[in-house]
Amino acid sequence: MSMHISPGKKIYFLSDFHLGAPNAEQSLQREKLLVRFLNEIEPTAASIFIVGDMFDFWYEYTKVVPRGYTRILGKLAQLTDSGIPIHFFVGNHDMWMNNYLQQELNIPVYFEPKAFELGGKKFWIGHGDGLGPGDGGYKALKKVFRNPVCQTLFGMIPPAIGIGVADYFSRKSRAKGGGKEEVWLGEEREWLITYCKELMASGKNFDFFVFGHRHLPIDFRLNSTSRYINLGDWIRYFTYATFDGADVSVQSYTGMEHKIVRNW
Repeated sequence: MSMHISPGKKIYFLSDFHLGAPNAEQSLQREKLLVRFLNEIEPTAASIFIVGDMFDFWYEYTKVVPRGYTRILGKLAQLTDSGIPIHFFVGNHDMWMNNYLQQELNIPVYFEPKAFELGGKKFWIGHGDGLGPGDGGYKALKKVFRNPVCQTLFGMIPPAIGIGVADYFSRKSRAKGGGKEEVWLGEEREWLITYCKELMASGKNFDFFVFGHRHLPIDFRLNSTSRYINLGDWIRYFTYATFDGADVSVQSYTGMEHKIVRNW
């Protein structure tokens, strides 16, 4: 998929909002900040990529939509109605997306990393979960969760029970992580860097590899022509990336200003 970028416009990338966590009050504050951010970038946005984990948990029942998130969903609808394309990549916390975003908000949803040509540059974009070496347990579990039969069986559970149970395990999983995602592991141990290098070794070369999932803003030069970008999160770092047709910049948003995040 290719996209032209008009002068004065930018493409925005952001991920890992985890709306719904750790509680309703803090989630609402974060949601309001995100809407403020989207309001600010609207005049310059050529397109917006949301690269997974918009919600801490999401499941689309046939006739039921999870309570909350009206501000962010309403804003996304207004953006697409105004002609700004939005692309969504499912993450490990909202992998049970179905067709709600496509039908209600006109937002295409991707379940695997995908190649884009943006402003003449080649991008490989995905959430990042289950990629690279190791983490065999999660990769096996992901296959189970993504299985249509398992999703149908979960849908038979009444929403009040199913969503409550899922929220509990989602928060428990994050607590168990204890912030380990937010530590730079070094080039040799960063599995997404290994994944990028393996892709390049197989002949799949891109100017930018853009992922979320790590909860750590990273701008790492893989070689003289390629960079690995991780978008951080909107829990601790409030970070995102922009592409103006020439270069990618990782920045943080405080609600008052936008700051450049240092490169690794």
